[in-house]
Amino acid sequence: MQAQIAVFVILGVALIAFASNRVPLAIVACGVSLALFLSGVLTLPEALAGFSDSTPILIASLFIVGDALDATGVTAWAARQVTNLAGTRRGRITVVISLVVAVITAFISINGAVAALLPLVVVVAVKSRIAPSRLLIPLAFAAHAGSLLTLTGTPVNILVSEAAAGAGARPFHFFEFALVGLPLLALTMATTASLGGRLLPDRSGGSADVPSDHSAETARLKENYGLATGPLFTADEGTLEVMLPPRSRYLGRHVHPGMSIFQGELVVLSVHSSDGHEGSGAEESESRDTRGDRAWNLCAGDSMLVQGPWDALERFAAGSEVVAVTEPQSLRRGVPLGRGAKRAIAILVGMILLLVTGVVPAVAAGMLGAGAVVLSQTLSMRDAFRAVHWSTVVLIAGMIPLSTAFLQTGAAQLVADGVLSVVGTTSPHLVLLGLGLITLALGQVIANVPTVLLMIPISLSAAATLDASPLPFMMSLTVMGAAAFFTPIATPANTMILEPGGYRFGDYWRLGLPLAVVWTAVAVLYVPLIWPF
Repeated sequence: MQAQIAVFVILGVALIAFASNRVPLAIVACGVSLALFLSGVLTLPEALAGFSDSTPILIASLFIVGDALDATGVTAWAARQVTNLAGTRRGRITVVISLVVAVITAFISINGAVAALLPLVVVVAVKSRIAPSRLLIPLAFAAHAGSLLTLTGTPVNILVSEAAAGAGARPFHFFEFALVGLPLLALTMATTASLGGRLLPDRSGGSADVPSDHSAETARLKENYGLATGPLFTADEGTLEVMLPPRSRYLGRHVHPGMSIFQGELVVLSVHSSDGHEGSGAEESESRDTRGDRAWNLCAGDSMLVQGPWDALERFAAGSEVVAVTEPQSLRRGVPLGRGAKRAIAILVGMILLLVTGVVPAVAAGMLGAGAVVLSQTLSMRDAFRAVHWSTVVLIAGMIPLSTAFLQTGAAQLVADGVLSVVGTTSPHLVLLGLGLITLALGQVIANVPTVLLMIPISLSAAATLDASPLPFMMSLTVMGAAAFFTPIATPANTMILEPGGYRFGDYWRLGLPLAVVWTAVAVLYVPLIWPF
């Protein structure tokens, strides 16, 4: 009993710390693991087991593969297709993104689908001038619905199918889950599209290196610098605007359009004056005049437009002699299907095939994909490490032991027994509701697989007591196990969007609550119509 009390206290303190937004989430998660050990609930290896669990490793690998797609312009190309199809209206974009992520989730996994589409959604949001926070929660919630389209959409589906067969019924067919998954997907899209504008925050996230809009950037540069040249951004070369800081070695240097600099790797296209000082042999001009057709003696504060290979531009901007107006990495990511795009797509397809066929475990498929990204030089080792949202990985790893503690101490069973004692076993619909609410509550703080594993014997026992078929109980359990909408720690997919969306702990439940009501109604009222008691 003391261990159970300790688990509930640790959970309560963690939830308060999460909701306060004053303590970094990763610190809270590590504190949970440490508290479980210090309180004697778990041994030290058990308390640290999350850091050796396959889930955080898989998530880190997926971040790297996703960033490879982003860095090579695959994301920019896909974002252009989405915006061409859906326009710039949030509701239509939500529907298109939800359909895409649901289909992908049905054949790989929730985590893989969200990680792959996360950069795409951020780019679509930026291009459409919509805050990423308005689109990323719908992305994760639609992925949850997509997991109910096929038998392999989530391990939970396989577990309940085997449990139903073991209880004397039959296993579910591969696409049988779609009988409930398709209505849930439609209802989820309708809910997030109609209510998302009011219930989701309008907040920018922490996404760095968001690809720039090249059409707008090209128009701005050509207007400011009086250029009439061809394309400024291609797969091989780009154009960079830089400012000259004080003490730059370029100050006082005599330059002119077409001149080579930076060891001959870059070409000066034009210079923009900050104070109207004269160029070589030029008469005095007005402040901030563009001098693309004459020579200049560079001064502090001048802007210079240079063109050359992307690698040279990145090295040029990384030095202390100039300050880039826009990071070249961001500009490079905006080139649709740029250099390395074919390699990135091939790696993604190979990883998906491994995930679908199950030839190797999911974490092995992710690690193979991440390794291929680096070995093929699609990303450098440095960029691969930068691609991982380490706070997200630590948050997931730190919270995994809490699930273990809930199961080992019997705290989860205590909650389940308490609710069942209230609802009784007289009405099958009422029992489904009670079991569903237990599953919903546990699923916000415990991973869905342990939650469902805990609830399977309880649900089968209730079905046997009512002399009812196990099928509606197992399918209802699957639905409620996927309804993890209230917290960012409910699923890794929810956690992954936390930082890019700029979300706070309390942002999820606002849209998650009405959606959970819809899913509960489906689990209690619709499921028995398809799979009768």
